[in-house]
Amino acid sequence: MPKERVTITVEADLLNHVQSAVQAGACRSVSEWISQAIEEQLAKGARQSGVPLRTHGGVIAQVWRGGTRGQTRLARALRMVETVPLNEELGRQAGMLLARCGLSDAIDAALVAMADHGDEIITSDPDDLDMLVTASQRRINITPL
Repeated sequence: MPKERVTITVEADLLNHVQSAVQAGACRSVSEWISQAIEEQLAKGARQSGVPLRTHGGVIAQVWRGGTRGQTRLARALRMVETVPLNEELGRQAGMLLARCGLSDAIDAALVAMADHGDEIITSDPDDLDMLVTASQRRINITPL
């Protein structure tokens, strides 16, 4: 994602707190700490507005690689997301979607199967999801990353 340089003014006590967090290894820089705080506020705003953030464990498996620094943002984001189990019922629904459209990605199919009318799925793979949404016969919005 492109970055832009900005100038901000903060209270000295807040800046000292952030600098201490950087020195303790909580993040690499003051800029990273501020970016994380902004991301958390945006997600908090989404939760407070009633927009549920949901996924299932299979999606997490596709993006989680462990480690500390590389996954920090993802770990923080996942704290704000409800993770639905990929259980037998969801698996069967996903399998039926796959049968209808001739695809084979069970993770994507389960994501569509758990979505309700009017939900939005944000993805880096909109093409297959579009086919699955059509097969589901639901009004689900696909938003490419």
